[in-house]
Amino acid sequence: MSERPATAGLVHGMGKDLAEPDWSPLTAAEVSAVLARYGPPGAAAGNAAAAITWHSPRPMSAAALVRRGGAVLFVKRHHTSVRTTERLVVEHAFARHLRVRGVPVPVVLRGPGGVTTVERGGFVYEVHGAASGVDLYRDAVSWSPFSSLSHARTAGATLARLHQAAADFPVAAQSPGVLTTCCDVITAADPLAAVSLILAQRPGLARYLSERHWQQDIARHHLPAIGRAAPLLKALPRQWGHGDWHPSNLTWTSTTADAAVAAVLDFGLANRTFAVHDLATALERSTVGWLDLPGSGRADADYDAIDALLDGYETVRPLQPAEAAVLPEVLPVVHLEYALSEIEYFADVVRSRGNADLAYGTYLLDHARWFAGPEGSAVLEHLRRRAR
Repeated sequence: MSERPATAGLVHGMGKDLAEPDWSPLTAAEVSAVLARYGPPGAAAGNAAAAITWHSPRPMSAAALVRRGGAVLFVKRHHTSVRTTERLVVEHAFARHLRVRGVPVPVVLRGPGGVTTVERGGFVYEVHGAASGVDLYRDAVSWSPFSSLSHARTAGATLARLHQAAADFPVAAQSPGVLTTCCDVITAADPLAAVSLILAQRPGLARYLSERHWQQDIARHHLPAIGRAAPLLKALPRQWGHGDWHPSNLTWTSTTADAAVAAVLDFGLANRTFAVHDLATALERSTVGWLDLPGSGRADADYDAIDALLDGYETVRPLQPAEAAVLPEVLPVVHLEYALSEIEYFADVVRSRGNADLAYGTYLLDHARWFAGPEGSAVLEHLRRRAR
């Protein structure tokens, strides 16, 4: 299904190195055809040609900044095996809900009849207004840290405001799928049965895991933490969250170390989980040096960044005692469902066995293994001391 053009620009890979893209880059003709479907007063007035000014280096979709007439837009293309129109409609509704409540989220363009997507040639497109502010981290690969403690602190405060705004979004949780996050497994009374249920619905993932001793691996590396986290999570209210809170999904008011958050981007992993699950994801994404793990076997934690992000969060939305207690228990397994969905993406959509193996061994297993080791255990104890 994927295209890997040798002449295309490189994009972010699964580690520190750049890689060839999974998907061919957007073209000006393609974008113009998509924008024409929105029509006036949507993308831009008249029939002005679209000019692509920047291609996103994110690897799992194709996206670009586009100038058309006097408007600057962000156009993103997904293969329908990765994202469906129905799923994007929910994502856009959530973004609109947050925007109405004051969270700085770029506007999603609407075409005739209020539709927010365009389907074309086996792909689905979405168009957003350009985000305000400076995209300081747009060239940073995933899991890159905040460049200053002030950035971590203001990002934590912004996440707390997002959670306050999201608390009354009523849509039910989205089911597991390719490149999605949820908490079906880590809240289950029988987590292995919950994974089996996902496999019954996701044959591509099932084919890959049939070659792995996944029951034994999850039992060894995840079940102890799930056993601690699940009972505590069940006492908390569920709500929607961002799902992928890290520096490059935010824009900033300036290039300085004390810049504030200007806009919040990319709700592709948003779902109905728990506020503390979303907060744990934010810590997992940006305060542990995961990119060093495959080469060195080590991943250093940034305790100052952990505290800055949490302190910023709690200036706006103080954690309830039950939330503070569950945070260190959910952190070691907060990545589990997304890692499974990423394995499916690589194994079944773009057919990259090497990346599927990396997602299984390094991301699914080694991240949980790290939290059970001395470095990760020290992080969890630090969070337990904060809770006390």
